[in-house]
Amino acid sequence: MAARRSGAQNKRPQRKKTESAPRGEPSLSLERIVATAIELLDTGGTAGLTMRGLADRLGSGVMSLYWHVDNKEKVFDLALDAVLAYRDPAQHVEAHDWRRDIVHLLEDWRASMLRHPWAAPLLPSRALGPNILGRLELISRTLSKAGVADADLNVAIWSLWNYVMGATITRASFDRSEDDMAAAQRRLTDLGAPTIERSRLLLDNDWDGVFRNGLDFLLDGFVPRGAVATR
Repeated sequence: MAARRSGAQNKRPQRKKTESAPRGEPSLSLERIVATAIELLDTGGTAGLTMRGLADRLGSGVMSLYWHVDNKEKVFDLALDAVLAYRDPAQHVEAHDWRRDIVHLLEDWRASMLRHPWAAPLLPSRALGPNILGRLELISRTLSKAGVADADLNVAIWSLWNYVMGATITRASFDRSEDDMAAAQRRLTDLGAPTIERSRLLLDNDWDGVFRNGLDFLLDGFVPRGAVATR
């Protein structure tokens, strides 16, 4: 029964990948499907992407999409991996300044997710694609050359992952107005929070600066500042 139910739910036509799409329909390619899916995700988030909506935007039939992708989950995987590609890794393969290279990699990662706010919530639950894994490999290689021991590498990678993800999701979802934050700052005296009142925490909107400075604090724990990368 389970096998029958699973087979009934698989709507993708069992055709050879080398066959052409049906006559009379617009030419489709995997690249065009992914690019259009990203447009829909940027506009309406994950809830705004359906196979019917994607086909309509492409000007094709729904069944034609299944010549290229198995299902909507595969579209999510491909779109996510596409937007998180590291566009210029060649400059950072031979690290002369490991901290600069790591900061560049992570700032680029954060910027990509902020441009596509649907990406960060999707990432933890998706299969990691080649672009994402390539970025993680480059980060790992750079840290290793900088002197991070193999035994500490996983801790370092997960610490950076958690930092970037947390910073991105917080920034993307933080929609309080300046007036709201100013009012909250004024209430800190009544709430008995003198330390964050003194630091004016709720009025600090330098998101990029906070991300960079916090990253420096984190990297200081990996390798002492000024350390020379080993080759």
